[in-house]
Amino acid sequence: MVRIACIVNPNARDGKLGRGIQRIEGAVSDSGMDSEFFMTEGVGHAIEIASSLRESDFDLVVAVGGDGTVHEVANGLRGSERRLGIIPMGNGDDFARALGVPLNDLEGAVALLADGTDYSVGGVRVEGRRAPEHPGIPVPKHYPVTGEPSIEDNLVRWSFLECDGGVTSSINRMKDEGHFSWISGQKKYTFLAIKAILTWKSQMAWIKVDDQPGRNVDLTGLFALMQCETFGGGYQVAPGIHPFREGASIVLGFGLSKSQMLRVMGPLQKGKHVGRWGKITMEPCRKFEIRALDSNGNPTEDHGHDPPLYISLDGEISVTSPVKFEFHPDQLLVRGGASPPNL
Repeated sequence: MVRIACIVNPNARDGKLGRGIQRIEGAVSDSGMDSEFFMTEGVGHAIEIASSLRESDFDLVVAVGGDGTVHEVANGLRGSERRLGIIPMGNGDDFARALGVPLNDLEGAVALLADGTDYSVGGVRVEGRRAPEHPGIPVPKHYPVTGEPSIEDNLVRWSFLECDGGVTSSINRMKDEGHFSWISGQKKYTFLAIKAILTWKSQMAWIKVDDQPGRNVDLTGLFALMQCETFGGGYQVAPGIHPFREGASIVLGFGLSKSQMLRVMGPLQKGKHVGRWGKITMEPCRKFEIRALDSNGNPTEDHGHDPPLYISLDGEISVTSPVKFEFHPDQLLVRGGASPPNL
């Protein structure tokens, strides 16, 4: 008999999941699997729970929630022999989508836990300054399971879906604040994006991709280090890729006007944005770095951006500049469908 541990985020889908937990428990029970449920109590708790299960005898440790819940459970399991399963119950569910897990189909997702296909995926190690406290959201904690930082008081997290900053991380901050909480799915992210674009204030930064020369850029636009094709509930940010590759892809589109950012949303939804206006590019990437500029316009590691440049990891704001990203293969065992997209 398959034995699973389900780590449930009752606050997923803007708090709606907690009211539907009995249906999930019933679907798992009806499947015949032996299960134990663990309820999270706040930010970071899923990392703690998953970490405590690394040496357990569960066949799968299942994230029940959205991409943020998956992010935390994956950080707790990374590098262990425990496999990650997903019952997608969030607003975006993009990592589940990339693995071929059925969306909006509870029974189908549960069935996949018992007879799905196992894969190994890489992860991006991210190190940067901790994101400051925000109303209702504490300063992120350090967890030994994620690894030690190279600089004291920095934070280390691992990303398995995508890393982004600038306008797109403003979207996630607004989501955390409860904007448009009555809307779900991709439509929610569309409304958030429009609001984020209209209120965005330009920031400059220094970036470096792999061994290319560093350069100063206007962050008005898009940067996303992608391991999966979509985020934001299905926006095809990195068309054609999948999480089983030996590297990531970076999508860059700097110096866009607000009009261009609004106009690119439709093409971005369909994966038709690369090459627009000669400004949006996509290329393979294993290392990426971003820093603030000093008063002379030179990159600095002495301080970050002011106001802070928030960096989202799998949809969760965790760090601020300066930040370093590096891809590492074979970091996590996952269970998905037999035919994930683009594989």
